[in-house]
Amino acid sequence: MDEDALAEDLRRELGELVRAVRTVDTMPTGEAAILGFLDRRGPLTTADLARLRGVTHQSAAKSVKALSGDGLVRPEPHADDGRKSVLHLTDAGRSRLRRERALRAGALGAAIRETFDPDEIQLLSESVSLLSRLTARLTGH
Repeated sequence: MDEDALAEDLRRELGELVRAVRTVDTMPTGEAAILGFLDRRGPLTTADLARLRGVTHQSAAKSVKALSGDGLVRPEPHADDGRKSVLHLTDAGRSRLRRERALRAGALGAAIRETFDPDEIQLLSESVSLLSRLTARLTGH
């Protein structure tokens, strides 16, 4: 198989997998993504979150407002620019994110058990490190 065709197949199937796993989410995708970024990267501005998500500032601000209203994130004044706020994940936000992740992992784990035999599960497990290397190459991390 040629690498470009493989890349397209991989892109399509991973996209479908992500969308399928998200069907168990109990919160909007944008809000869950913001909680995830704050968990992985630490405090960020709304502009940072918009850039990371690839959405407009207005779209990110709408999600931030909802999360803040639910007590899942809290703003603090930016140390260098008083016009900006830095968003922090609250304990409630961290707890909510853990629940969302557990729902996703549970759904995916059940599908893996129901779909694959032990040898295929081993092969899938080994492919995770390959996907991690590919992600690192694309993101520069």
